[in-house]
Amino acid sequence: MPGMTLPLLLGHRGSPRRHRENTLASFQAALDAGLDGVELDVRRLADGTLVVHHDERLFDGRRLADLNRAQLAPHPVPTLEEVCGWAADTGAYLNVELKYESALPDDRVARTAGLLRRHGLLGSTIVSSFNPLFLAALRRTAPGVERGFLFDRAPGVAPLVAARLGVSALHPRRTLVTPALMETARGRGWRVNVWTVNDPDLARRLVDLGVDGLIGDVPEVLLAAR
Repeated sequence: MPGMTLPLLLGHRGSPRRHRENTLASFQAALDAGLDGVELDVRRLADGTLVVHHDERLFDGRRLADLNRAQLAPHPVPTLEEVCGWAADTGAYLNVELKYESALPDDRVARTAGLLRRHGLLGSTIVSSFNPLFLAALRRTAPGVERGFLFDRAPGVAPLVAARLGVSALHPRRTLVTPALMETARGRGWRVNVWTVNDPDLARRLVDLGVDGLIGDVPEVLLAAR
C-alpha cells in the first residue's frame, strides 16, 4: 500500500493468543496492537453465506458447508460482509484466504471479489489460496483483485505455478524462504509475504532477506522485526 512502512505486518487470524481466532475481537486486537491488518479465512455455508472460519467444521464438529447462518449460534463466526465493513471503517489491510471443500471453484470466488469491491477494499486487500484453480477463477472473474499463491512445499515448483497464475505475491511457509526464492520473486516482480512467523530472530532474518510481509500470531514479535 502506498505510504505503508515495510514489512507489512498482519495478524494471523487476528491476534489468536488474546482472542478466539477469526473473530472481530481478534482482528481489532491485532490492529490495536499496532499491526497493519489481518489474515483471515473464508468458507461458504449451505445457504451461500460467506463466513470467516479456518476449519471445515465448527468447534462442535458440524460441517460449515451443511449449515445456514442461523445455525452458527452460539459460535462467534463473523460473515465476510461484517469483516469487510470493519476493514472499511478501520483502514485495516486484509489478506483473505479462500478455503475450499472441493478443488473446483464455486461462487465464493466471485462473491468475495464483489464484497471487496463494494466496500472499497480492492486497494488494501490481497486474496490468497493454496488452490491454483481458485486463483485462476479469480483472475478471470475479477482481474483487478490482487492474488497471492500460498504454498507449504515444493518451493522449486511454486514459482512456476505462480507465473502461470499471474499473481502479484508469493505466500510461502516460513521454512521455505531462501535467498534463491527471494531472487526469483524479485526477478518476477512478486512480493513475498511469509507465514506463520512467531520467532523474533526468524522475523529479523526474514526482513534481512527482504521479505515484504510477515504474518504471525504475536503482534509484539512482528513489530520488533520492523
